[in-house]
Amino acid sequence: MEIVGDLLDISGIGRDRMQLRWVSAAEGQLFARYVTEFSDITREMGPFDLDKSAIPLAAVEQTLNSPRIRWLLGLTKQLTERENVYHEKLDEDDYKELLRKATKEEYEKALIAVAIKESPCSVGEISEKIGLPVYTISLRLNELEKNGLAELSGYDGSTPKFMGQTA
Repeated sequence: MEIVGDLLDISGIGRDRMQLRWVSAAEGQLFARYVTEFSDITREMGPFDLDKSAIPLAAVEQTLNSPRIRWLLGLTKQLTERENVYHEKLDEDDYKELLRKATKEEYEKALIAVAIKESPCSVGEISEKIGLPVYTISLRLNELEKNGLAELSGYDGSTPKFMGQTA
């Protein structure tokens, strides 16, 4: 849930649009209080603009399905609680930072992949669509190309255009 919250913050949707609470069936009043609190928070945030958030939301979903993120999450206990063959284990804070960095990188790649899914775009056009800096797009686009998720589709004059590929 922490990763989902981080992704919602990175995407600009906001982690406050999601909450997880544990309540038993016998705790009706507590459930009602949680629903009221959540309703108040979302009311203050205003209506959710699905059209404006379509690309970031698709990128969040794609990031959560990323093999890299799923692998890291699946190895949390192995990496932080058990020793490897060299009698080392990751400090929990170091692991969380590693996971945050990987999540951000995977989100950026997913954002680009969504942006170039429908039609070829130049790096500048991708930047205009999604708001990432040109340098970051160039780095992530290179990774997408290496993984067969994007390809050079042609040129507009001397400007390269990239198109997304299905996994």
